Amino acid sequence: MPHIASWLPLFPLKTVLFPAGVLPLKVFEARYIDMVRDCMKNNAPFGVVLIKSGQEVGPAAEPETVGTLARIMQWDMPSLGVMLLRTQGEQRFRIRDTRVLADNRLEAQVDMIAPDADAPVTAMHVNCARALKIVMDDIEAKGQAQHGEPFDSLFAHPLQFESTGWVANRWCEILPIPLKARQKLLELEDAQTRLSIVHQYLQQHQII
Repeated sequence: MPHIASWLPLFPLKTVLFPAGVLPLKVFEARYIDMVRDCMKNNAPFGVVLIKSGQEVGPAAEPETVGTLARIMQWDMPSLGVMLLRTQGEQRFRIRDTRVLADNRLEAQVDMIAPDADAPVTAMHVNCARALKIVMDDIEAKGQAQHGEPFDSLFAHPLQFESTGWVANRWCEILPIPLKARQKLLELEDAQTRLSIVHQYLQQHQII
């Protein structure tokens, strides 16, 4: 279990971050630049949570109750007041309490959710993993063709096609589903259940 301070800084966004997922961020609000600097200074993560109500800018938004720790892997400041981050999802958490700071930053006391326990490899898993590799290879090839050498992979290494949770989580990021549905998948504590729902979706849309 990673060490979490009594109050975890939150970044409410209109996106859902899964463990081991990559999330590029463009940070320009002063309050979040301050938050990012504090996290880098202390080598600490922040929490990414889907906005339940409100907006990404302005007053503090109301977050969903389950989010994911985000670790800053790379950063750049191409211009004054703008930070570009490459973050990676770590462990999920459940919010117990929140508070709003004077600058409208949101912090929370959280309970960590245990990492997914991997299930034995099944035919369902093999089919989902095989299709996932094809889709990921296509995404990477298109990115390389469009951006050339500076292209940063949208997927963190090592790739873990043998892991039930990892395969399920990557599909949950890729599938064109509503944010609320993505959030519900994040909240499922059983990786096998999450993969089963993904498998059903892929079958219904004739992807596998």
